[in-house]
Amino acid sequence: MPDRIHMPQIEKREKRKEGTGAGRMANLELLRCVAMLMVVALHYLGKGELLPELTDSGMGTMGIAAWLMESFCIVAVNVYMFISGYFLCTSSFKPSRLAQLWLQIWTYSVAFGLIGALTGVLREEVFDIHYLLTVLFPVTMGHYWFMTAYVFLYLLLPFVGAAVKKMSKQQLRLSLALLLAVFCIVKSVLPVRLEMDALGYDCLWYLCVFLAAAYVRRFGIPFLEKKGRGLLLYLGGCLLVFGGTFVLREIYLRTGGLGSRIKMCLEYNHALPFLAAVGLFGAFSRLRVQGRTARIVNGLAPYTLGVYLLHENIGLRYSWQEWLGAGQLAEEMARGTGGFAGIARLLVGTMAAVLAVFVCGVLADMARKRIFGGLHRILLRAGFYRRLTEKIERADALFREA
Repeated sequence: MPDRIHMPQIEKREKRKEGTGAGRMANLELLRCVAMLMVVALHYLGKGELLPELTDSGMGTMGIAAWLMESFCIVAVNVYMFISGYFLCTSSFKPSRLAQLWLQIWTYSVAFGLIGALTGVLREEVFDIHYLLTVLFPVTMGHYWFMTAYVFLYLLLPFVGAAVKKMSKQQLRLSLALLLAVFCIVKSVLPVRLEMDALGYDCLWYLCVFLAAAYVRRFGIPFLEKKGRGLLLYLGGCLLVFGGTFVLREIYLRTGGLGSRIKMCLEYNHALPFLAAVGLFGAFSRLRVQGRTARIVNGLAPYTLGVYLLHENIGLRYSWQEWLGAGQLAEEMARGTGGFAGIARLLVGTMAAVLAVFVCGVLADMARKRIFGGLHRILLRAGFYRRLTEKIERADALFREA
């Protein structure tokens, strides 16, 4: 018989605070929002050309500050998937959820992909047949790499979820250890690029993250239960990411070697970003979010995916950074001006841009949800649509009964 499922203390605390286990866990929903803010920051810094080449020996203080910000935000994608895995591992597979997710992705892909092309704001993209196919088939064409990985992981949920629920603590721990050894630990210590290493941009890596989250959900991690340890793990992991990157940079500048591995600590499936992400999750799991703040957070969190689908759309992903001041900051960085004033301008400019994108994305997804809700009510009057929804509901019931 498998071990009895133990509910981690973080979940018990949340249920006591909310008075019920049915609602959202506001602390983890806040972390979801923070993770999406970090994702936007990564795209602002990287695609806004605010990260100087690490092989450049003349990097100024603004460039170093930009890489430090990058190091503290690099946990974002792992955190977002960890939260999803934490909740998905106890949920049943829902074809209706899959259909809604695909429709949401497709709507953003087509709408903003065509808007970007027709308004002429495309940068670094050519409006051709490949572009149209990417817009029309966003999941299979990899329009949004994260959504491609997420959708395929969700398709595996009926198999993986059932296995996780039946495995003992020892079985799940050993399986997770083997997966992390293959897809994380080995690549984190070898000074060479492995041919099959996708750097964490694939479904296989997020299967590892999913199983790690499932392990935490079922059995907890005693280390993270003690106050302050999660935050220390996050801060220490990010500082090691930054330090390790600049150590490799120094080796390259002195010897010309390890050029292909200079950014290895910044790869999603490297051990340091993964551990830092687990630490940040642990820190937020101890956070108390109540009252009006909890209601606001729980109201915003469901729209965070829209932030990603908006700003990373193929029609906009290389343009919005310029609109929000990245070009001016990049010019200042190139001139070599810096000091505390330059760092402050970089920090404030990045935060302002990130908040602007986040607000626009949330508002856009609120509008999408309202439009979809209205269309759903209208289409329910049509027999074919009503029969389709009934079939999807019956499919949902099949997996609930499993």
